[in-house]
Amino acid sequence: MSLDLAITAPEAPRWIDPATYWPTLTAATAHLDAPVGALHLGALRANAADMVRRAGGGAGGMPIRVASKSIRVREVLEAVLRLPGYHGVLAYTLEEAIWLASTVDDLVVGYPTAAKGALRKLATDPDLASRITIMVDSPAQLDLVDRVLPPARREEIRVCLDLDASWKAPVLGHLGVWRSPLHAAPDAGAFAAYVAKRPGFRLVGLMSYEAQIAGVVNRPAGRPLEGAVNRWMQSKSMPELVERRALAVAAVREHADLEFVNGGGTGSLEQTAADPSVTEIGAGSGLLGGHLFDGYAHFSPAPAAAFALDVVRRPSADHATLLGGGWIASGPPGADRLPKPVWPEGLEYVAREAAGEVQTPLTSAAARRLKVGDRVWFRHTKSGELAEHLDRFAVVDGEEVVAEIPTYRGEGKVFL
Repeated sequence: MSLDLAITAPEAPRWIDPATYWPTLTAATAHLDAPVGALHLGALRANAADMVRRAGGGAGGMPIRVASKSIRVREVLEAVLRLPGYHGVLAYTLEEAIWLASTVDDLVVGYPTAAKGALRKLATDPDLASRITIMVDSPAQLDLVDRVLPPARREEIRVCLDLDASWKAPVLGHLGVWRSPLHAAPDAGAFAAYVAKRPGFRLVGLMSYEAQIAGVVNRPAGRPLEGAVNRWMQSKSMPELVERRALAVAAVREHADLEFVNGGGTGSLEQTAADPSVTEIGAGSGLLGGHLFDGYAHFSPAPAAAFALDVVRRPSADHATLLGGGWIASGPPGADRLPKPVWPEGLEYVAREAAGEVQTPLTSAAARRLKVGDRVWFRHTKSGELAEHLDRFAVVDGEEVVAEIPTYRGEGKVFL
């Protein structure tokens, strides 16, 4: 099946009513053994369209480069790229980018690489070298490429400069992720000048990921003070970045003809699209709609992807235990990194055990009603972790499974 995500007619948002949505997924996938991964086609269409809307709307808006680490399903990536408003992939490893290049024309590797075998393959293939851009932020990374193959023996390598987008806040200090050492515009300009003088490289892009805006919730449930602090932080951080990024882009353009300036993420589509120095946004998690994104005030994606586990034992009248469940998201350890049990409603983790690699006990009044063999549905936190545990998704359209599509793992690929 070739997924078609184009919206040809309005579709009722079934996911708005949990009492309808989750039992429908249960019935549709009842013939499949757990763990079951479900991908609801209508919800995925709605999320894809809403992300384009938030980025400015189709042809006149900011194009979105799909962040593959949040999807890890090739058929979904290809279907999204057929939609207006999307172009290219932001890959997470060079090996992955080389694999995807059989069907994707424009790939940027979002993180530096030290994979010598993959670099050699890139450097000796004119077609790959013309379509894949690697990420750099220091001379050491260029030196590593030259150690694999010197410029005279390889293709010219396309590179993207990674500009640090974190905010050096008064009192609070560094807010954001620790990525590039290039923070100020003069640093970016100096490194661009250095790259321009190095034979065998061509600087074609600049990237800056504002994680403290795109990846930090601003309306966390039950934590109003934290939400207020985060909204204040984001209201101060984004204007600082817009000004600094514009200066950095101007400094880099003195030495390179940039093809793209990438920024943002699912949580910052509106803010990043309004930045005049940015030409594209990297985003992907909002397509599948993990429960982390319930904590944002300005958008609410549909739960397009979910997984179900079976009850296999009843250790007490108050507990039902599932087989599996410890599908933990990356980031600071905490309750918000756990999958969220969503159906039946009201299920709770056991505090001293939570979600386990092999078993997950649940409690509450809802757990008392569960029987061995019953299904429990979970929403994942972000997006990518689902495909690391599943070899395929059941694609549900309406009330039936219309296809089963492989994840990277199902295609025998585990890149990271």
